[in-house]
Amino acid sequence: MPEKIVFSEKNTPVVSLNPNGMITIKGRSAGGNLHSFYEQIDNWVEEYLSDPADLTCVDVYLEYLKGFDLKIYISLLKKISSVKLKNKKCLINWYYEEGDDDILDAGECISLMLRHPFNFIKISDPEHLFPNNFKKL
Repeated sequence: MPEKIVFSEKNTPVVSLNPNGMITIKGRSAGGNLHSFYEQIDNWVEEYLSDPADLTCVDVYLEYLKGFDLKIYISLLKKISSVKLKNKKCLINWYYEEGDDDILDAGECISLMLRHPFNFIKISDPEHLFPNNFKKL
């Protein structure tokens, strides 16, 4: 089982990967060299999938998402949700700020493409709910 690890680079969200099944993606996805960043995450997920927790819970809190990055999230969430093939459960919570239709639409699009239901959770004040983890950049 892989150890807990947190990734963060300039223009990327903070990604926390915990072998107990808790995966969190928070912040801004604003382009840059995301392939090497997500390659590290992909490697961790590959190892995690060899012995996943009974419940994998993914919390996604994105403030900004470039269109090109959408493909990366589709691939990453598709891979994570494959725990279902091992008779495990996968819960994806997609948080969006009230009035941010772009982030909501992106989550709905990914959910449809993966044929995996997401829980869409509207946040009226992200700084109040997540003072240490979710900052406006």
